[in-house]
Amino acid sequence: MVIQRTFVMIKPDGYSRGLVGEIISRIERKGLRIIGMKLIKMSREQAEKLYSVHRDKPFFKDLVSFVTSGPVVVMVVEGESAVEVMRIMIGSTDGRKAPPGTIRGDYALSIQENVIHASDSPETASYEISVFFREEELVS
Repeated sequence: MVIQRTFVMIKPDGYSRGLVGEIISRIERKGLRIIGMKLIKMSREQAEKLYSVHRDKPFFKDLVSFVTSGPVVVMVVEGESAVEVMRIMIGSTDGRKAPPGTIRGDYALSIQENVIHASDSPETASYEISVFFREEELVS
């Protein structure tokens, strides 16, 4: 059994559409635990850190503008194989191609407005968690 932590963010479109409760319910019903959670208005600096791997891509500026456009919910989720489990739960980046039953498959409208972000590896999760949380803020 591999207990992991992963970073999850409900994006501005998920917040504005009232999907926070539904998404949190899905995470908890899956058996994962939320050990840190904040409702924030992400700063440009935080957004640029979060998406630093995409800095040289043509969509970087639009992505930063989008995630700073409204409130987001940032979370640390813990559980067995949490990184992989969350990636399966959220579905592919393009909501139009994500299977029904995944969060993006059920709620996403486009590639950019795809409701949710989750770390793609344990290393990325550790980095992304550190952008928004200090260890002492997490409940274990």
